[in-house]
Amino acid sequence: MAPESGGNIGELPIFELPLAIVPGELVPLHIFEERYKRMIGFCLDEDEPLGILLRDEAGGARRIGCSARVTQVLERFPDGRLDVVVTGEAPFVVLERHESSEYPAGEVKPLRDDEEAGSDGEAAAESARGAFSALVERVSGEPPDPSDFEDKSSYALAARVELPPETKQRLLELRSESERMQILAKALGALVEALAKSKQIAERAKLNGKVVVG
Repeated sequence: MAPESGGNIGELPIFELPLAIVPGELVPLHIFEERYKRMIGFCLDEDEPLGILLRDEAGGARRIGCSARVTQVLERFPDGRLDVVVTGEAPFVVLERHESSEYPAGEVKPLRDDEEAGSDGEAAAESARGAFSALVERVSGEPPDPSDFEDKSSYALAARVELPPETKQRLLELRSESERMQILAKALGALVEALAKSKQIAERAKLNGKVVVG
């Protein structure tokens, strides 16, 4: 059972991956391990989300992740493998992990943002959105329509850029929208500078629809 929107503790299937996903982001996944075939089958049959945790190079998984829902099945193979698209929903923290015969799972609790003052948050948001606008213009050659992003959250902006896993993980861990915007502004600003120096990176961005930082 997924945790309720009110912040109650609930259970989620847990999928460890070498990536972090943020709310609103669409990520394609190729499902081939038996336990994850069962997990995705459960999520599809019961219309339930799963929890995605970043697994680092040492093989350990973070405690803070993001719930995600299977929003598209691209292909089903005869041997049971699947190509799916999942969409990030909300950050959570793992309280307890357990393994079952079906698939990995855990007790999780949704994470809420702390209350914060408005002035600093507005300045950070303006900086991040300005960097995002500069990035779009650098890649596409045309300035974006401000209405496309002027009210977007840090998660909504990050979902449209292929940032490093550690950067997205940091966004998930912060409980302040202002701090997330500050981190995002720095990451996007660095990317704009990199694009200005590298036509190769810019061409890659045009080809895959996302921009790679670092």
